[in-house]
Formats: sequence, C-alpha cells, structure tokens
Amino acid sequence: MYEQIIYEVVDPVATITLSRPESLNAWTNTMDGEIRDAIGRACADPAVVGIIVTGAGRAFCAGADMKMLGGLASGGEASGAAAEGSSIPQGDHATDFDGRFGYLMTTPKPIIAAINGATAGMAFPFALSCDLRFGCDESLFLTAFAQRGLIAEWGLGWLLPQLVGPSVALDLLMSSRKVDGAEAYRLGLLNYLVDRDDLLSSARAYIEQLAASCSPTSIALMKEQVARHVHRGLGAAEAESQRLMVESFGRPDFAEGVQSFMEKRPPKFRRLS
Repeated sequence: MYEQIIYEVVDPVATITLSRPESLNAWTNTMDGEIRDAIGRACADPAVVGIIVTGAGRAFCAGADMKMLGGLASGGEASGAAAEGSSIPQGDHATDFDGRFGYLMTTPKPIIAAINGATAGMAFPFALSCDLRFGCDESLFLTAFAQRGLIAEWGLGWLLPQLVGPSVALDLLMSSRKVDGAEAYRLGLLNYLVDRDDLLSSARAYIEQLAASCSPTSIALMKEQVARHVHRGLGAAEAESQRLMVESFGRPDFAEGVQSFMEKRPPKFRRLS
C-alpha cells in the first residue's frame, strides 16, 4: 500500500518505518504524504494506543532528498517539500498547528520517535514534533541548514529552544555541529537513551505500559493541554485545566480509575478510535 514507508500494527502499537535505506531515508513528498496517511490510520484504529516512528537501516532520516534540493538550487520549479510549504496558511490566517508537522502535536495518540541513527535537516523538526524521543549511542542530530545556505525550517527555530534553551539552540543551528546520542540525552533532545538493539522494544514497552495502566482519553486531553498551553499564559492555562478537570470527573474513565485502585487491579480503560 505504501512505497516509502512500512506500516504495521501489533496491539497496542502502530510502527511506521521510513523505508528508503539506500538514501538514508531522505525525505520526499511521497514519504510525507504516506506518513500523514499512516498517522491517520493509526488514530482511527482502536487497537492502537501509541505510535512509533523509526528509520530502516542505519539512519532515522537524512533530511530532504538532495535531488529535490538540487533542483531548487538550480532555479527549477519548486517541488516536494517546498511546494507543499506554499499551501500552509500565512500571517493572520495561520494557527499554531497549521505548519508542516503541527499535525503530530494534535494527534490524540502519543507518538514516539525511535531515533536509530542520523537525523538531519527537516527530519530534525519532524522528530521534535513527536511527543517523545528514544535514542541510542548511534543517534545523531545535525541541523545542517547553515551549511546549505538555509535557515531553521518548519518551526525548528521555535521547537528547538523549547527543549534546550535559546543559547544551545543557536549553537546547534549556527555551527551545524553533530550531536551524538549521549549529548542529545544530556541536552534534553532525547527522553530515553538505550542500547540500539533495545530501541524499538523499549519504545514498545513504554506504550504497552500506557495501554495497561493509563486512560487513552486522559492521555489525549493532556497532550492537547501541553500543546495549547505552551502558547498561552499561566492564568489561561490554569483556567482551561480547571474546566477540563470538571469534565473528567464525569467520564467513565474516572470511575474506572478510582474503582480499579480501590479493588487493587489494573484499570480497564476504553481505547480511542
């Protein structure tokens, strides 16, 4: 069904593998559309509690396909990533999540990027738009934009400082230096650092733990809270939290959460579809 990704579901996890290993999984317009479609399928599937995105071979994603960039550099017609960017709302018509990878933040199910190797260029903001990042010593982050005469694209100028602070973000953007897995974990780019052989199993175990003990509805709402509240002041965020908490009291998940605690058993929450 897909040309450049592999999509598979084994309850409770959907795994999306970027599958162009011969080109280090370089990003194309086809891959972009297939990932969006696969994320949508995972969201609609009640068997899926969480989503893992990883790369085939030795890289996560080397960034935009250089053939596409070469065509743009020679004055050719905009295509692929650049062409799609022109359709994103601009100025007063844009919202915080209309950008290239904003849909990952509004997806109600948790998304883990399993960074198995090099993550460069536009793959960098893609990875940071996922909810969590699991990495290994072989993980490698590289902005690369300054080396190509470009700028921090697809929101990376906002995403990166959120995780590492403005000064570290400027260092990584201006120098285009390579950041390995150990440093990425220390800086906060990675949530978990594990052995490469354990990367997918560790990410899967995390989602299995969520499926066994946490309300999918609560996860979806808290993910939305975090995404929205980053853009708002404390007062507005707290006011919305109070409203959402009152709504939570009336949901079956709240009753099940309390009852399972009292009965000393794992909760049985309804999954999302």
